[in-house]
Amino acid sequence: MWNFNGQHRPDFAVAPISDQESVWDYPRPPALVDSTFSIEVRDGDTLIARSRHSKRVLETASPPTLYIPPADINFDHLKAVRGNSMCEWKGAASYWGRPNGSTAVGWSYASPTPAFNAIRDWVCFYPGRIECFIDNQRVKPQAGGFYGGWVTDDIVGPWKGGPGTSHW
Repeated sequence: MWNFNGQHRPDFAVAPISDQESVWDYPRPPALVDSTFSIEVRDGDTLIARSRHSKRVLETASPPTLYIPPADINFDHLKAVRGNSMCEWKGAASYWGRPNGSTAVGWSYASPTPAFNAIRDWVCFYPGRIECFIDNQRVKPQAGGFYGGWVTDDIVGPWKGGPGTSHW
C-alpha cells in the first residue's frame, strides 16, 4: 500500500483491514483533517470537553492527535501549567492541567505555524493522563511519556513511542 507521500508502507507495518487506518499511510509533514467523531474528555465524573468538531493531526508513524475547539471545553476544570516543547510542524506548545495539580493533561498552541493556524488555542489531551473517548470508545495512550496519540481499535501501527522506535 502506498501512503500519502507516495512511499511504500514498511514491511514491519501492520496491514489495515476494512475500516482501519495505518499510521504508515499518514503524511509527513502532517495533515490537519476535520473530524465529526463524537469526542469526550472526562476526569472521573467531570466532563471536561465534548465535541463533534475536532481536528485530527495525522503524521507518519504516529497515532492521530485530536484537537478540540475552545468553545467545546470547560476551562473551569483546567489551568495553565508549566512546561514547554517545540513541534517542528506546529510551533511552541502550552500546557493544561487539573486545577489542583501541576501535571499536564493537555496542550495547545497559542501561536502555531501558519500551516496549523486552524488549531490556534484548540486543546489536545493526553489519553494516558485523562479519560478520552471517540464515539464512546475509550482511547488508549500512545507508548512513551512524551507522545499524546489517540490509539483506538481502528488504528494500526506499529507507532513511535515504544522501545526501539526512537529512530523513526
